[in-house]
Amino acid sequence: MSLPLLIEQALNGLQLGIMLFLMAAGLTLIFGVMGVINLAHGSLYMVGAFACAAVAAASGSFWLGLAASLAAAAVAGALVETTVIRRLYARDHLDQVLATFALILIFSEGTRWLFGSFPLYLDVPPLLQGAVALPGGVQYPAYRLAVIGLGIAVAIGLYLLIARTRLGMRIRAGENDREMIAALGVDIRSLNTIVFALGAALAGLAGATVGALQSVQVGMGEPVLILAFVVIVIGGIGSVRGAFYGALLIGFVDTAGRFFLPRIAGLFLPPADAGLLGSGLASMLIYAVMAVILALRPKGLFASHA
Repeated sequence: MSLPLLIEQALNGLQLGIMLFLMAAGLTLIFGVMGVINLAHGSLYMVGAFACAAVAAASGSFWLGLAASLAAAAVAGALVETTVIRRLYARDHLDQVLATFALILIFSEGTRWLFGSFPLYLDVPPLLQGAVALPGGVQYPAYRLAVIGLGIAVAIGLYLLIARTRLGMRIRAGENDREMIAALGVDIRSLNTIVFALGAALAGLAGATVGALQSVQVGMGEPVLILAFVVIVIGGIGSVRGAFYGALLIGFVDTAGRFFLPRIAGLFLPPADAGLLGSGLASMLIYAVMAVILALRPKGLFASHA
């Protein structure tokens, strides 16, 4: 097996991990500050992808579409928080699950009504088309490298926001004791809306970036949402740092499993059977990793520290 192929798969794992981090960071922020299980987070990912595809098609500019994805997802998130989620803070998690599951259906049917049932396609911007020559003889798509760079920049920005700003101080305080910061005069309702909009914008950004790699279609957020929940459980619920490392771990494990397991099975089985078995085992691998980590660290790798 050649070194360039291994480097390419490692970069694929890094790119998948970065995309999962964009999803999981918003999800873990929302749960950490508000204690809300938001199953509709995948729908906000879909909103970002559709907004980017629609605006890019109308304007001819991917970058305008990217800005539209952030704005549309943030506005949708703020509306969801003020109209639905705000009424669920004092309710148990079952009520939150049922309400946000209903939001999935509403977003899916609303999107289908607006855009139809056929998928949309988002072109990679001309600036990022083609491949970049990397050390070791690797030719890697420029767009995927840009996604990796964007995700790392967002991770650094989130760290600085949470660790170095007044808003970040309020987010950390809200995670630890919501009643106390409310008693100190912080407008907890506005803080909740800001955090929810921020988390939604990150999900929308993830949807927009992935939209150029695959088709944009109704229901595209649900499979990614499952992986995002795996990420935050592994990293530690409420921890952005945990979401980052958990996302990278899942990205590498999933990519390595899908690459190596069919080849290993091919040593003992015919190619068709090896492909089916290897793909099935690869799909199970991330959950096996989650089970092992939770057995060793029941609260995740970085429990409850943003």
